[in-house]
Amino acid sequence: MIKLQVIGNLGKDAIVNNVNGKNVINFTVAHTERFKDAQGVQKDRTTWVDCAYWTDRTAIAPYLKKGTQVFVEGQPDVRTYQTQDGRQGASLTLRIASVQLLGSKNNEGGAAPANTNYQSAPVAAQSAQSVPAAGELTEPLDDLPF
Repeated sequence: MIKLQVIGNLGKDAIVNNVNGKNVINFTVAHTERFKDAQGVQKDRTTWVDCAYWTDRTAIAPYLKKGTQVFVEGQPDVRTYQTQDGRQGASLTLRIASVQLLGSKNNEGGAAPANTNYQSAPVAAQSAQSVPAAGELTEPLDDLPF
């Protein structure tokens, strides 16, 4: 199994479709990477990922707005096609297993709380994170960074 994780911003608002009686939320995520070329000039490279989130939990869809930063995880698929001028093209698609809202460019009212996690099905191999017990917390709760 190949798993792909992407952090980026939505390129447009998500669309909820119904295909053969099943719900799918379609959206695109843009990940921009900054690098220096051989001459030392800083450049940006943006990779667009088409996402398909097959789920009955469509409550997240209104929060998937253009500019919202998300973390998505799922199985990648590369699709090839022929352009109108006869050249070969390719697109990266991702069948989403989980979506996590990280924030938005312009934190408008009505936005979902940051770090909201949605999963289409329980994932068998979740990464184990060390979470302290309630009695082990040493910092006041109102000083948490989120």
